[in-house]
Amino acid sequence: MSLFRKPLPVLLREAQAAIEQRHIEAAAPVVIWQAPGEEDARFDTRLAMARSRLPKQVTLIAACTPRQGASAAGVLRVEFPPSLLNLLNPANKARYRVAYSGRGAAKSWSFARALILRCLQAPVRILCTREYQGSIAESVHKLLDTQINELGLDSWFTVQRDSITAFSGAEFIFSGLHANVSKIKSTEDVSINWTEEAERVSDDSLQVLIPTIRKSGSEIWFSFNPDAETDPVYQRFVKSPPPNTLIAFVSWRDNPWLPAELDAERQYLEKVDPDAAAHIWEGQCRAASNAQIFRGKYSVEAFEPIVTPKDGETAWDGPYLGADWGFAQDPTTLVKTWIHERKLYIEFEVYAIGCDIDRTPALFDQVPDARRHVIRADSARPETISYMQRNGYGRISGVEKWAGSVEDGISHLRQYEQIVLHPRCVHAIEEMRLYSYKTDRLTGDIKAEPLDKHNHIIDALRYAVQPLIRRAGLGFVQFAIEELADMNRQRGAAA
Repeated sequence: MSLFRKPLPVLLREAQAAIEQRHIEAAAPVVIWQAPGEEDARFDTRLAMARSRLPKQVTLIAACTPRQGASAAGVLRVEFPPSLLNLLNPANKARYRVAYSGRGAAKSWSFARALILRCLQAPVRILCTREYQGSIAESVHKLLDTQINELGLDSWFTVQRDSITAFSGAEFIFSGLHANVSKIKSTEDVSINWTEEAERVSDDSLQVLIPTIRKSGSEIWFSFNPDAETDPVYQRFVKSPPPNTLIAFVSWRDNPWLPAELDAERQYLEKVDPDAAAHIWEGQCRAASNAQIFRGKYSVEAFEPIVTPKDGETAWDGPYLGADWGFAQDPTTLVKTWIHERKLYIEFEVYAIGCDIDRTPALFDQVPDARRHVIRADSARPETISYMQRNGYGRISGVEKWAGSVEDGISHLRQYEQIVLHPRCVHAIEEMRLYSYKTDRLTGDIKAEPLDKHNHIIDALRYAVQPLIRRAGLGFVQFAIEELADMNRQRGAAA
């Protein structure tokens, strides 16, 4: 009879794993941060001195500004935009660290990198939150995993489905704030909280979150793209920041790695709508307007469509897919949407500027199961529809159009109790904010005609549900007259 409870091969494997872990811990990397204002040459000298004092098997990590050329032997560079490097350097003590900007400023992955380095330095517990998180896939888990791999730090981390741990004893945990009050309140021993997309965080969530992060020396980090100036995080931490707060306002100009695809979107929006570009790319707060067509009609929250209902559940209707084709510099788009209990849900989108026709099938494949479903598309491009049909999209067809079809589509969309946008549908969210009626240049009165911009996703949405739209122009006219009269009354009262 064996004297061991476990078979000998199992014990040997466990012993080998333990030995390997000891080697990893013995060769744990050392992190050195470039100081604010420290010149590259001086920092390199400091690195060389540190490298000479360390055993060869120990990796030296340099947290620094971007630079040309290869790293010195035994040195791993982790680069940050200069303004974010200063914000995230742990030598700069702070209770709150806040980064806000327009799109493309490299905030999210800079925060992820900084937190990964913190985990190599100490057994910190990091709570990653956002207002709405329906599943781990909607958290920053994937971003952290990707950065760990890209930096070559896999040996010191264990990535599991719902958590990430480090050899040091550090760990990442993930949670939504909305509807998780008791869970957040009971979370203990948090060293750092990182709240991503903080522009969506409610005041109620802040009231719960901030007292929860109470460990001595703990920090709270916010990263966000500003929406309205009245949003709670903007008011608390930008307009009236508390003591011991570090703030960085950055932009796409600070990102030396800005992808060409994002830069093309930026240039397109600056060309067609400078005001919208100022909000989306330059980080200026959005001005609310009564001319916004979907004002008060949409919300942003994570959801999972019910396709196979369980006891007491009802299956959602759909999915309904719609496509809009890019002309010249306009984007090609596809949306996947559902209907349930008088609400319209936008689950997926794709959006690409300058997408050649031969790349469009692959673009649409980014929407799960797109080839399996009926797709209703803009009928103005029959040659594109024909190409898609020959390349795996046999269920795509052009929609019928008529005089007033745009207005009738808007009327139909506004008749839903709510349009719910999944957080990953960033272009749909932007268009819902920006799509507006024309206003009179002299009087400022709101007209019944919508502006022909910020409507590429919305056009695809109209096409998706086109069979449900009643062809009744008079219905929209009556609706528009009443709606605009109310808007103009509000405007007159405000004046």
